[in-house]
Amino acid sequence: MNPIHILVAEDDVNIRTGLIDTLESEGYQVTAARDGNEALSMFETHDFQLVILDVMMPGKSGFDLCRIIRARTEDMPIIMLTAKGEEIDKVLGLRLGADDYITKPFGVHELLARIAAVLRRCRPAPADKVQNQSDSFCIGGRTIHARNYTLEKNGETLPLSDREVKLLRLFYDHPDEVLSRDRLLNDIWGIDYYGTTRTLDQHVAQLRKKIEDDPANPKIITTVHGVGYRYRRNDMNDLLNKVSD
Repeated sequence: MNPIHILVAEDDVNIRTGLIDTLESEGYQVTAARDGNEALSMFETHDFQLVILDVMMPGKSGFDLCRIIRARTEDMPIIMLTAKGEEIDKVLGLRLGADDYITKPFGVHELLARIAAVLRRCRPAPADKVQNQSDSFCIGGRTIHARNYTLEKNGETLPLSDREVKLLRLFYDHPDEVLSRDRLLNDIWGIDYYGTTRTLDQHVAQLRKKIEDDPANPKIITTVHGVGYRYRRNDMNDLLNKVSD
C-alpha cells in the first residue's frame, strides 16, 4: 500500500523542517513548499491525500490556496496552521472550506491526532457500505445517486462529494425531524471532530446551491435557528420513494 502523500506549505524553515521530519517518521510521504505559489504548482502536478497550509505565506496565502483547492475539489482534506490567538484566521479558514486548524505552537501528538482524525473523516465510505444503501433516493424532487455521487436536478446532473451524499442520506432518513448541528457533525464528521459548526454551515450552504431552486430562500433543507437543520418532505415523490424502501 502506498503511503499517504501530504503537501505541506509553510514558509518558516524551522517549522517546515519539523513537519517534514515528524510526518516522515510516522510513515507519511511529504512534499513541502516554501510559499503559496510553489505549493499551488505542486498541488497541480502531484497526487495528494492531505494538504497542510500555513495562513501567512509569501505569494499566495493559505486562504488563497484553500479557496483555490476547494473550488477544484470538495473532498481534499485541508488543515490550516494559524498564529496563536488569531480566531479570525480560524473562522475564515473554516468558511473557505478547511476541515480543521492547528494553532501555533503545537505539539507533535496534537498534530498527528488531528491529521489522523481528518483523514478518517474524509476517507470515502467503503464500497460494500455504499452498496448496502439504496442506490438512489429522492429529496425535494431531486434524485440522488449515492453510488455515483451525483444529483439530478431539472434534467441536469451535478457532482456530489462523499460528505454531501452522507448529509443528504441522513436528512432523507429523518424527514421533518430537526437535526442538531452536534448530531450532524457527530454522524458525518465523527465524534473526534475538533472544528466548529461553521464547517457544517459551509457544507450546507454549498449543498443548497445544488439542491435548492433558490439557495437564498431554501425550501428543502431549512434552518432551525439556534438548533440545526430540517429536511422538509413536502414532495409526493419523496413520500412514495420512502414508503417503497
